[in-house]
Amino acid sequence: MQVKIQPCLRMGTFLLLFLFTLTSSAEEAHADIIIKSVNLTIQPRNEVQRGTNVSLTCLAEVSYSAMSQPSHKYIFYKDYQPLHTKETSNTELPYFISDARVGHSGKYKCAVVNGKQKKESSVKDLMVKGLQTPVLSVDKSVMREGDVITANCMAEGETGSLTFFFRDGDEELYSESTNNHQVQQKLSLSKGTSNLFCFYFISLGGTMAQSNKSEVIKVNIQELKIKPSITVKPSTNVIEGDTINFRCNVDMIQQKNSELRISLVHGRTTLSFNMTHKNYTMSAKANDSGEFECISSMGNVHKSASVSITVKELFSKPVLSIIPSSVFERERFHINCHVKSFASERIQQDDIKYSIFKDNTLIISNDRYSDTAGRATNGKYMCSAEAKGIIKKSLAELFEAKVLVSKPEITVDGPVIVGKPFWIVCHSENGSLPIFYTLKRKHFNGNWTDAYIHNNKSRFLAMISTPADISSYLCEAKNNGPASAKMSERLYAPVIVPVGKPLLTVIPVPGNTEEGQDLTLICGIPKGSPPISFTFYRSTHTQLHNTTVQSNSSSYVLTAVTRQDSGSYYCRALNSAEEASMSDPITVEVSLATWKKALIAAFCMLLVAPLILVFAMRYKAKRGKKEMAAELSVKPASPKSDESLTLSLTHDYPHTGVNEKENVWSKGPPNVNQDSEGSPFEGDIEYTEVVHPQPVDPARIPLRKGTDTVYSELQTSQGAPEHMNHRSMVEYAELNHDLPEPVE
Repeated sequence: MQVKIQPCLRMGTFLLLFLFTLTSSAEEAHADIIIKSVNLTIQPRNEVQRGTNVSLTCLAEVSYSAMSQPSHKYIFYKDYQPLHTKETSNTELPYFISDARVGHSGKYKCAVVNGKQKKESSVKDLMVKGLQTPVLSVDKSVMREGDVITANCMAEGETGSLTFFFRDGDEELYSESTNNHQVQQKLSLSKGTSNLFCFYFISLGGTMAQSNKSEVIKVNIQELKIKPSITVKPSTNVIEGDTINFRCNVDMIQQKNSELRISLVHGRTTLSFNMTHKNYTMSAKANDSGEFECISSMGNVHKSASVSITVKELFSKPVLSIIPSSVFERERFHINCHVKSFASERIQQDDIKYSIFKDNTLIISNDRYSDTAGRATNGKYMCSAEAKGIIKKSLAELFEAKVLVSKPEITVDGPVIVGKPFWIVCHSENGSLPIFYTLKRKHFNGNWTDAYIHNNKSRFLAMISTPADISSYLCEAKNNGPASAKMSERLYAPVIVPVGKPLLTVIPVPGNTEEGQDLTLICGIPKGSPPISFTFYRSTHTQLHNTTVQSNSSSYVLTAVTRQDSGSYYCRALNSAEEASMSDPITVEVSLATWKKALIAAFCMLLVAPLILVFAMRYKAKRGKKEMAAELSVKPASPKSDESLTLSLTHDYPHTGVNEKENVWSKGPPNVNQDSEGSPFEGDIEYTEVVHPQPVDPARIPLRKGTDTVYSELQTSQGAPEHMNHRSMVEYAELNHDLPEPVE
């Protein structure tokens, strides 16, 4: 098996290489050729007369190598459609048109194709003038009326799209389009003499050229003597019920022809097809008035004669009447049947018999009928009148007893909102139209309307101020006067109360809110129908919470508030009344937490405590120095018993609110050697200011006048050891206090 496959593969490979070599050689050969130009020439000229021999030559200017012999494909076009194709190695190719006709006229061009190269010439017009006059021929020049003649119209040698016309004078008999040069047709001619001729049109691109007319051929048509005559007995004016006899007659000689047919026609109805051998008899009816026609036919020839017949009614069509025209159930009604006129020369009133039918069923053989209206009497009524075998029926009348209006139902159309208009609908399930509806409120007429369309709902516009007002509305319906009036039940419908202005409550009370606490917002409304949608907002119009509840209040808790939660809060309430209401805003200020305040206070105390300690220590140190100085200033320098001591004491009594001052002055004896000059034992004098709180007689406490200076004069004894060799010393200490004035 493997041995057989390998030779096949080798053979296939060889064939592919061979085909590739041939293709490559062909492409190389075509590549050596260049089509420079292509021209088309028409000889002897572009415009010639019919019958001229015309040649179209396609000239190609081609360059190619000396070793090659190229072959070209020439294509001739007429009106841009391929006309002739030929392949040759010549550089020109002629195309001949022998005995040119007008149909050869058109736009011509040629193209030269070599491989992938194609070049076309410019378009040249060829005009051939002189259409050939057609020749008309017929198979006979004399014919009998109703026969046909064969006519032939021929334009010998003409080509193209031709349309032939056959005419009898100005009357066009036939036309036909063809690519042939002749047309043959069977023609039917009318009586007398016909003048037949033909002509044709030829299509030349977008235009049409008409030929001359052929010679006229006269054809004589012999008339058929088959025109009938018609006779009517007893008369053309008869009364309904009379018998009429019709007779159609044709000349006896022509009648022997077996092709002859005679018919009697009334309007579009053929009464008889065989009037050749017998008459036609009929009983006249009122609708038989009109034209009767006898028509004789032989082949395609038809001839007629007519007569007009007038038929008078024996009696008019009966009329059914129902009295009264509008009847309610359980009321009496009457049916009458009568004719408006009758032919008194034939019958009398008593000769007419009447019958009354309901739904095509006889209910009475009389011209009157009475009954009580109800569902059983509803239906179609008609009556018939009969005299001398003639029966006429009236038009059917539909009778339907009217139904009294039923108790109306009162409802609302749409939501009922306090303070807004709403629609009240009144509707009775049963009741004949028209039904008159009246809207009542507390038995007073509010408005009224009427319904003319079955099951139509009458609507009234109303408005209530409280929910209880809804039950004050009633509806009255009537369709047969006041006696038929029916009253509905009171109106009951859900009433929507718009929400009142909401009140926002904050817990804890604004001003007592600290960080970390929970802030509860409670939004309540004084009125409003549930469900109610509450929405809580912050002052920045930020929605905090939205909820829908069945109660008139709702709350929202902000847990662990911060300083950022400070601001204005408000709420909005909305229910199905679609009227939102906003509360007044409440400002909430979130203060610091208590532990933060304590922490800040402790921090401040820690900052102030060192300052206070430093100040107290400095103050204590200063006061200690002053007390030491005071102690030193009141110590005597070896005083003698007889030396005088001068003291000034000041006492404050806070409990009296008055500062008292007591002065004590002590002096030595006047005989002391005070004026001894130059005595070495002269005592030294020391001055100090001392403040001592001592009890004093309250009666002697003077008013406090300011800061007093207490002087203590100490005189040491002369010759004291500690002051013997020192000069006098004066010590001065001043303490600023509010002291009492000295007592005079």
